[in-house]
Amino acid sequence: MSDANKIVKEYSNGDVIIVWQPHLCTHSKNYWKGLLPVFDPRRKPWIDLGAATSDKIIAQVGQCPSKALSLKRN
Repeated sequence: MSDANKIVKEYSNGDVIIVWQPHLCTHSKNYWKGLLPVFDPRRKPWIDLGAATSDKIIAQVGQCPSKALSLKRN
């Protein structure tokens, strides 16, 4: 897949920015099983950063083994 075809989406709550790169995802489910109110693949958009504290979100993103989810501080 060329860089031009790689999707990168960002979601922000004003404190942190979650970066999602679906082309890296290995579908391990680690990222959403522990924090379903935030990461719900049945919902569109599937990430709701208003559903938990930034600290909980940061901890959960750290569980993503493929690094398809990463974060930046605002």
